[in-house]
Amino acid sequence: MQRILRIVQRFLLTYTMLTIGAGIGALAVMIFLAPNDIAPGGVSGIAVISNRVLGTPIGLLVFILNIPIQILAWRLLPGGWRNIVRAIYVISVYTIVLDYMAPFFADFETSPDPLLNAIFGGVLGGIGSGIVIRAGGNFGGTSTIALIIQRRTGMPLSSIYLYTDVLIIGAAAYFFSINAALLAIITLFMDGVAANYIMEGPSLIRTAFIVTDKPNELSQEIMKRLDRGMTSWTGKGMYTGEERTVLYISVARSQIAQLRRIVSQIDPDAFVVIGQGHTAYGEGFRKRIAPVLDMNDGSERQ
Repeated sequence: MQRILRIVQRFLLTYTMLTIGAGIGALAVMIFLAPNDIAPGGVSGIAVISNRVLGTPIGLLVFILNIPIQILAWRLLPGGWRNIVRAIYVISVYTIVLDYMAPFFADFETSPDPLLNAIFGGVLGGIGSGIVIRAGGNFGGTSTIALIIQRRTGMPLSSIYLYTDVLIIGAAAYFFSINAALLAIITLFMDGVAANYIMEGPSLIRTAFIVTDKPNELSQEIMKRLDRGMTSWTGKGMYTGEERTVLYISVARSQIAQLRRIVSQIDPDAFVVIGQGHTAYGEGFRKRIAPVLDMNDGSERQ
């Protein structure tokens, strides 16, 4: 019985997130992008251009264009029917919000500055995309086409996205203006930044690799003053052939300055590399790995 309840809860949570994400993505296009002739890339960008040139409904065209795309995905991509069902559900919600909720936002006033609309449209769209992807869904469209081409030809996804975006932004420049195309580039950038933030979270921790000749003194001082544990192993310099100890430590972002001071005081000749991470689990950080929803090959592109 408990297993059934968990399955139901997981199903409800997944589709609630898919609904919210698709709705937010649609609002970004409806409120900020389409009224300012900003094509956000992907199938949605094609639909925005077609709406302005031919008067076709944005949501309906997105849905129609995705029908053959999803058929191809079902035939050519692995992953099972669940991915297709989720994609169709997201596209359906996206279409309904775009076409049937538009009258309720007809008088909604945004900034008269097109740049602000491009930025906020990209951020809002990225938030929606990130939520959908975290729930294991995707918006279909050119991201699905890109996956098919990548699996068939081996071409990198980034290159395929670049080519499709260049074509759509070029169409925006032709039908709208160069200014509209430049705004679309800003929207795409902000969309990617926001989507990555939602999917991965903020960068809250820092990691450091310390190559030192004084591992005991250094580790004792760091553990004493920063209250952080660390891991050590022996490494060999390929240029000098000398063996030295490598220390690895994760600290809070606010502790980096103090870590640098400790290293400079104990071993000024140490070699230090500081990187960043999004989160850490274990002693001194989060106590356990949080459960996450099932993910797939979805993309933030709509």
